[in-house]
Amino acid sequence: MISFSNVSKQYGKQILFIEADFQLNPGEKVGLVGPNGAGKSTLFRMIMGEESPDDGSVNLPRKMTLGYFRQEVDEMSGRPVLDEAIAGSGRLGDLHHELLDLEHALADPDRGDELEAILDRFGHVQEEYQHLGGYELEAKARACLHGLGFEDEQIDGDVGALSGGWKMRVSMAKVLLGNFDVLLMDEPTNHLDIESILWLETYLKAVPATLLMTSHDRDFMNRVVTKVLEIDGGDIVTYTGNYDFYVKEREQRDTNQEAAYARQQAKLAKERRFIERFSAHAAKAAQVQSRVKALDKIERIEPPKQRRVVKWDFRSPGRSGDDVAMLEGVCKAYGSRRLYDQFGLHIRRGERWCVMGKNGAGKSTLLKMVAGAVQADSGSVRLGASLNLGYFSQQALDLLDPELTVLEQMQKDFPMEGLGVVRNLLGAFQFSGDDVDKKVRALSGGEKSRLVMARMLFNPPNFLVLDEPTNHLDLATKEMLIEALKDFEGTMLFVSHDRAFLRGLANRVLELGGEEHDGPLVFGGSYPEYVERMGREAPGVHN
Repeated sequence: MISFSNVSKQYGKQILFIEADFQLNPGEKVGLVGPNGAGKSTLFRMIMGEESPDDGSVNLPRKMTLGYFRQEVDEMSGRPVLDEAIAGSGRLGDLHHELLDLEHALADPDRGDELEAILDRFGHVQEEYQHLGGYELEAKARACLHGLGFEDEQIDGDVGALSGGWKMRVSMAKVLLGNFDVLLMDEPTNHLDIESILWLETYLKAVPATLLMTSHDRDFMNRVVTKVLEIDGGDIVTYTGNYDFYVKEREQRDTNQEAAYARQQAKLAKERRFIERFSAHAAKAAQVQSRVKALDKIERIEPPKQRRVVKWDFRSPGRSGDDVAMLEGVCKAYGSRRLYDQFGLHIRRGERWCVMGKNGAGKSTLLKMVAGAVQADSGSVRLGASLNLGYFSQQALDLLDPELTVLEQMQKDFPMEGLGVVRNLLGAFQFSGDDVDKKVRALSGGEKSRLVMARMLFNPPNFLVLDEPTNHLDLATKEMLIEALKDFEGTMLFVSHDRAFLRGLANRVLELGGEEHDGPLVFGGSYPEYVERMGREAPGVHN
């Protein structure tokens, strides 16, 4: 269906692809992986025809339709969310809005002389619209938007009133509604909560379209894809299986290549010793020349590429008191929406609470109240003795100095630390090489998140309050963070939609706004135990 044949591509001195090949077949669900800057977005743009290879060819069937979800928000305003989602859904959306325009034209008394032409066009558009399943489109659009977390009042409200994250969901709905032959999806889970991610998993597994996607959510990749393409040093390597299978196969391949490389190096060294030893012996001259020629003809095995993830052992925080946070009789409302009514929670030293709940249940509000960023309407929120609280949220990005480089920001924050120590920490959060010399104002949202997290955890507080700490983190950084925080000796209260983070760290679960119980649910076990007990991974979503 889609094939790359001997594709080469470079920007200046940066080489992305060298005679790379792959094929994408109808109906396949494929994950695209590779380090930051490897060329994943460039590959998408070449498929879309937005860029061309320097050499080789990108081949697509002529009548194939492509839907591309990318991390950019289109300009949206002036119509309801539902109409915006339908409008951008390819041919069906075009037909839907043309039918609306034609209906208005038929009702316009000033266009009576065009009636025959309008009726003729209406008949043709209606026939194509019906053939493509258009009369189910509005119901399908509502179901899609509900799945992505929208409430009815949002769906019928002005799209221009939405935040950037919610507009990103509308952009995704456009792609999902388009009946495209191929879906290209760049980090589709970035702005979704766990309930929406679970819905999207089910949707993408069932959709007949071919799928090529990038994702930093390991569980999501494992459940959706059956093939992985890895961009590896200019080449594109295909693995048949899910993400876990790919990791095992890649490790085995590297092990085999390392062994083959070592064997060949030993053989080459032996041949060189023979040549050096007998090069001056006339009686051995013929043998020496023969071996020199044979040595030149041997095709060299390359050592496996180093995929090094910098590990960081976080320092131990000071010990807090046994009682870390006590909430009693807490009430909190925004207008007529009551989030908390006589709510109580007791957090003790060493506990790691994850907070679950649908959009609007009050997860971030709870963290803000504990961190002191928002006050309860009534009741008390008390913190324990000897407590040093660190609060991570997207608003924390504003604390960075835009005129400093990444390295200068860290040196300003930790002036007594050696350069090597600071660089090691930045390396653990994927800032290496020239990345440390980037100005903060030039960083992406994800890079800023990583920098804020690095600053917080350099000398970790003994109480971490984290609101979506894994947003924008790649898989390698997430896994490093999970492994490091497993040994964290403090207390945690966090919201996350990443199931690997939840599984790896949560030993207590607070569920807000569940439909199967009255009020918040306090579960005194780990996240895997919660899933097993409840039969679901999130409130309202059954396995």
